[in-house]
Amino acid sequence: MSRQHTALSVNVNKVALVRNTRHLGIPSVTRAATLCLQAGAHGITVHPRPDQRHVRTGDVFELGELLKAWPDREYNIEGNPFHNLLEVARDVKARGLPLHQLTFVPDSQGQFTSDHGWAFPSDAQRLMPVIAEARALGARVSLFMDPEPAQMAAAKAVGADRVELYTEPYAAAWHTAERDAQLERYRAAAQAALDVGLGVNAGHDLNRDNLGAFVRTVPGVAEVSIGHALIADALEMGYAETVRAYLACM
Repeated sequence: MSRQHTALSVNVNKVALVRNTRHLGIPSVTRAATLCLQAGAHGITVHPRPDQRHVRTGDVFELGELLKAWPDREYNIEGNPFHNLLEVARDVKARGLPLHQLTFVPDSQGQFTSDHGWAFPSDAQRLMPVIAEARALGARVSLFMDPEPAQMAAAKAVGADRVELYTEPYAAAWHTAERDAQLERYRAAAQAALDVGLGVNAGHDLNRDNLGAFVRTVPGVAEVSIGHALIADALEMGYAETVRAYLACM
């Protein structure tokens, strides 16, 4: 772990995406998760979209069964609480499976990838009851948010436990003159979150190049969730070596 004790949660959606192109069951999502956990990943993330183009509902349950054997690791399920996320979460809990965190993402159905965070005050009233339901299930709630310091108190007010800072703008600026300015945006947003008592997660397009600077500069990052870049690296390096490389970046 880093000096900030940042956890690495591996998003295995892209493993499922490759598997879904055939009907052979390979590559195995649970095997990928096992290898990542064995290499030191602190958790597994899935995003079961309504169209099931990535992980499917059955994968969510199988991964939950797997994580029962890893009680010191965390299971993070993300998605839109107004689509299928809470239905999946209820089924996970009904089966007696672990569920540590639900990350609420304002995706539209069929959206290519997550590309923006929740906004306040416009989303406040509809988020409060679903956050309350998620917490009643025993899950920590993280809200996917743009790096806007002024929004953090509102995220706390609706009942969130953490925010996940949407890091694509930072990643896009990595090789440009805007990199330092973007880092300052995230530093300020994270500090604002910490100041109101929120935990801080981060994710989207983080990779081996940009991860180290991010966790060194942005205060209190409790967890990063990384999928696309990590799985792409694993195609060349293997899961175990890739996970160890990402841990080394932090």
